[in-house]
Amino acid sequence: MNAISAGDTAWVLTSTALVMVMTVGLAFFYGGLVRPKNALNTMMMSVVALGVVSVQWVLVGYSIAFGHGTPWWGGLAWLGFKGVGLEPDAAYGATIPLQAHAMFQLMFAIITPALISGAIVERMRFRAYVVFLVLWATFVYDPLAHWVWGSGGWLAKLGALDFAGGTVVHISAGVSALVAARMLGPRKDFKRTAIVPHNVPLVLLGAGLLWFGWFGFNAGSALAANGLAALAFTNTNTAAATAMVAWVCLDLLRTGKATAVGAATGLVVGLVGITPAAGYITVTASLAVGALAALVTTPPSRSARRRRSMTRWTCSPATGSREWLGRSSRVCSPPNWRIRRAVTAGWPATSPKWACSSWRSSPPW
Repeated sequence: MNAISAGDTAWVLTSTALVMVMTVGLAFFYGGLVRPKNALNTMMMSVVALGVVSVQWVLVGYSIAFGHGTPWWGGLAWLGFKGVGLEPDAAYGATIPLQAHAMFQLMFAIITPALISGAIVERMRFRAYVVFLVLWATFVYDPLAHWVWGSGGWLAKLGALDFAGGTVVHISAGVSALVAARMLGPRKDFKRTAIVPHNVPLVLLGAGLLWFGWFGFNAGSALAANGLAALAFTNTNTAAATAMVAWVCLDLLRTGKATAVGAATGLVVGLVGITPAAGYITVTASLAVGALAALVTTPPSRSARRRRSMTRWTCSPATGSREWLGRSSRVCSPPNWRIRRAVTAGWPATSPKWACSSWRSSPPW
């Protein structure tokens, strides 16, 4: 019988709480990026996952994901947490109770489908989304978690390395978000109404909470309070900081100004980029990961005219929701530079000659 370490258990439980905070941070992050009328619904799409997925995880999710079943799924031996006790399981942490591991992994199962909500806000009814949460967690996330992290998972046997969720969390959520957006189609008022962030301070608050919680996300995945956790902690902060600085510098080079949404997006893509490798690379390498994450996720340089005619804005942190101040949807004619000139000259912003009726009394910049 393996002895339980008080220090390791305390760190895993603390990390569990940190990852839970990430879901709240995600709610603020997404909530600030959408229009005012959709802010509450968008935030609830993240918060509701805390309740729905928690129940699903205890009933069936943990058994499918981490039960000692076949290489393809964990089986149903741990339904309702039957057999998930306070003794360690050597396959999932030899010095922590199995229930501590179950709760830590629950927080990953919660935030992963919540990430998808950023692609379907303003497109899916809340009740349909709740049903989607249950089905996606059961038939997509849980089997995939078993393949990569579960005892005897077939991808794990092939040597797949995923320290804290690059495949299980981010790739699965990203691909599912892309498919969901494609299947649902564009928003009803796409290209007819300016779609811009309504509350940038909320975006910054959410990004800060995500950064804070990500220490538990990555360093907690060591499942012990040891040097591996320290390495993952250091790499997490370094990559996030580097990506934020790189994104801001790219903004300055392209537009001559830095934006708050750009900085927030940069740090998030750095966190996403370092997640699968947080415990495998050196601190110096994490600098490169952060810089590359910012470089490959920022839109390519465009001419001034192309930037003015940007026709869509996205709230996906991995693809960049940046520079919204000068990149509103092209919903008016003549071009946006004439609208800005009109407003600067003191003409009424609601003038039918220059302004878009959806902006009412003032343009979004």
